[in-house]
Amino acid sequence: MNLLHAAVLGALQGFTEVLPISSSAHLILVPWLLKWPESGLTFDVALHLGTFLALLLYFWRDIIEMVVSFFDVVATRRLNTPARRLPFLIIAATVPAAVIGKLFEHQVEALFRSNPLLIAVFLVVFGLLLGAVDLFGRKRLILDEIKPSGALTIGLMQCLALIPGVSRSGITITAALMLGFTRESAARFSFLMSLPIVAGAALLKTVHLFKHGIPAGEGLPMLVGIVLSAVTGYISVAFLLRFVQKQSLSPFVWYRVIVGVGLIVAILSGLKG
Repeated sequence: MNLLHAAVLGALQGFTEVLPISSSAHLILVPWLLKWPESGLTFDVALHLGTFLALLLYFWRDIIEMVVSFFDVVATRRLNTPARRLPFLIIAATVPAAVIGKLFEHQVEALFRSNPLLIAVFLVVFGLLLGAVDLFGRKRLILDEIKPSGALTIGLMQCLALIPGVSRSGITITAALMLGFTRESAARFSFLMSLPIVAGAALLKTVHLFKHGIPAGEGLPMLVGIVLSAVTGYISVAFLLRFVQKQSLSPFVWYRVIVGVGLIVAILSGLKG
């Protein structure tokens, strides 16, 4: 992989992993449109590490608070405050996606990764779903009001993010809005619950990489990918959490629909096969 590809894909990962527009779709469709070669395991590791670093740097205070709360609950066996419940709710929300991902990741990837038409359809369908719940959802509940049933519901919906075009942040924000949470609370819980998943993916892929070694010439592109993914990911988190305080999610919905419909038309008309 050359440095230009590494820079473009690293920046894409950082922006699209956080925004509700599907990072997997962009990382599949952009190389497909530009006829770039597969990025491979080394760069996959770089993208996950970059995203994890962005989330870690932005939410470091929240992470410390949740770790303290976790051990406080272990010591006192009391879940009597929202702060004490939050780490356990995030664990509960993470388990379904972790289990389903472990069992079916390769099957889902084999089924959808080589089918740009299906990816484009999912971009449109789940974009419209996001727009509908954003428009009609009650948007009254705050993060402190989340219950175990709500966390588990969001976690189950997150399983759909295995499908390229769905978007992890998109589907979890959609689920939270369906349950009546504000946009800001939905986005914040989405990011916090993504931390264990992204960290786990980065760890597993890094272990696999160390077993096989970094291919010759891949070290610098990997570093570029990590840095750009981390920088753009941090910017995207900060942007989205501020944006949803005053604005609707309609720009992201329109983006998904326009890109998805454009791809569908291009594929069905034979312009891009």
